[in-house]
Amino acid sequence: MATNVFFDNYSNFNEQQLVEDLVIESIKMYGVDVIYITRVDGAVDKIFNEDDLPLYNETFEFETYVKNVDGFEGEGDFLSKFGLQIRDQMTLTVANRTFEQYVTREQGTVIRPKEGDLIYFPLSENIFEIKFVEDESLFYQSGALQVYDMVCELAEYT
Repeated sequence: MATNVFFDNYSNFNEQQLVEDLVIESIKMYGVDVIYITRVDGAVDKIFNEDDLPLYNETFEFETYVKNVDGFEGEGDFLSKFGLQIRDQMTLTVANRTFEQYVTREQGTVIRPKEGDLIYFPLSENIFEIKFVEDESLFYQSGALQVYDMVCELAEYT
């Protein structure tokens, strides 16, 4: 059984633009401004494929929506054999067009949020590291993707 040929919900640009405008407006109303800090590789170890000296040199401010309504998620605070560890997590949502407007236009190589970048969250005055970026959280609503979900964890200073 084929879908109805008279209703094409997934290639209508005006409807996609309307949904994106509504998402951006709701994030502006219920969101919070954060500072996004981009990461640049400083000294990459080719054997272990890790960066021992990352550089954070550019900041961008934009609005995000906090998906955690009950507080920080994650494992929370616990005592381990290494002492007190705080593993707070939160999920932030940013609109694709907002990210492009504030970050991609200024720094053309960054087209989406990247794992390893930092987010300064002013309400708790903490710095979070982006651990995972989900680009299909609103799964093709009207045939397009409107937001990125960034799963962030409290940054460990080492």
